[in-house]
Amino acid sequence: MNIVALTQYQGKIVGPIAWLLGHIMNWIFIFLDKIGIPSTGLAIILFTIVMNILLLPLTYKQQKFSKLQAKMNPEIQAIQAKYKGKKDNDSVMAQQEEIKAVYAKYGVSQTGSCVQLIIQLPIMIALYRVIYSMPAYVTQIKEAFYPLVEQLRTTAGSSEVLQTLSSAAQYSKQFKAEEFLSGDITHIENTFIDVLYKASSADWATLTEKFGSLSDSINSTHTLLNRYNSFLGLNIGDSPSYMVQTAWHNKSFIMFVVALIIPVLSCLSQWISIKLMPQAAQTSNDPNDQAAQMANSMKTMNMMMPLMSLFFTFSFPAGLGIYWIIGAVVRTIQQIFINKHIDKMDIDAEIEKNVEKYNKKLEQMKQTPQMNRFANVNTRTMNSYTSTRSEKEKEEGLKKANEIYESGKANKKSLLARANMVKEFDQKNN
Repeated sequence: MNIVALTQYQGKIVGPIAWLLGHIMNWIFIFLDKIGIPSTGLAIILFTIVMNILLLPLTYKQQKFSKLQAKMNPEIQAIQAKYKGKKDNDSVMAQQEEIKAVYAKYGVSQTGSCVQLIIQLPIMIALYRVIYSMPAYVTQIKEAFYPLVEQLRTTAGSSEVLQTLSSAAQYSKQFKAEEFLSGDITHIENTFIDVLYKASSADWATLTEKFGSLSDSINSTHTLLNRYNSFLGLNIGDSPSYMVQTAWHNKSFIMFVVALIIPVLSCLSQWISIKLMPQAAQTSNDPNDQAAQMANSMKTMNMMMPLMSLFFTFSFPAGLGIYWIIGAVVRTIQQIFINKHIDKMDIDAEIEKNVEKYNKKLEQMKQTPQMNRFANVNTRTMNSYTSTRSEKEKEEGLKKANEIYESGKANKKSLLARANMVKEFDQKNN
């Protein structure tokens, strides 16, 4: 199991993507520092906007697919109704070809939406890795922990104290790793930074209490991180759940309300973003229909996503909540413009153009040998036909085949002639 740690993620697929996105985040933070506002929250906002702009072509294709799918669903339903209850091989193949022709007519791929989601998935995971482990990718944030981590590393009992902090629970494996136990300096310091980056204000107070001699370094490091993490009066290093507990303890109603803003906005923005997305219509009422099952699954997921967002942003550091909120807002704005653009499209002209392309493709296929394709089709047809024949019909067919061979009318190069030659050879040798 891979640990989300200070060491940059090394996965074969997600790792290189996270490395690239980490460089983008680092450049953004350097830019903000140059203009005098080194803010993690602002860096996350700019980073989210940049990533959504870069992903816009994929987003557009996916939404265009959903819009066109909604328009072509009546034709798909008509084809499914035409072949309803027909399970024979010819009917199944004919239905598939007709549905394929409809997709070609509208210029979309049957697997296009899935491919786009598959492409976006590792990118989204990499985005999460970068935002969740900012010091691993943003040099200036990592440097903010020095010289404190060096001092803690050489101070007796520091490891035991750090492991008692609330933020250390998710990094328990790093404290037990062979590198940590053997005294690997890089691993130890990276582990300390991981814990301190997720540490709450209460955790920092505990450090000051336990290590009075390091109070100056602890306070200066905490102050610098607070400067980086301060956003609209909130410390985005703290989770909203911790903020609520603090507000309750201090009997601060204003702080209590402010602490709930991020999870509530995250839930609301996700809900609005999903509502604006084109929803795929259910292709049939048949509970066994795979398309209908997928449509129902998507509806359930769309209902659950805002609730999941509410839960996670309440429990995780507020920075992750800001990322989700800004991402949903940017997607909502994009969706409004994409919907307007697609609604203005001349669908009939688009269909006519796609039909022309499809007809040209069919002409090219007719001119190209498709022996393997037809051989596979014929084999499936023959197997289907053979499996449905009675024993009596099989015996009559075999008898007729033998008569053709014995009469000398069978082609000497045919499969029948060769099979009988093998049979005669075996009989002579026996």
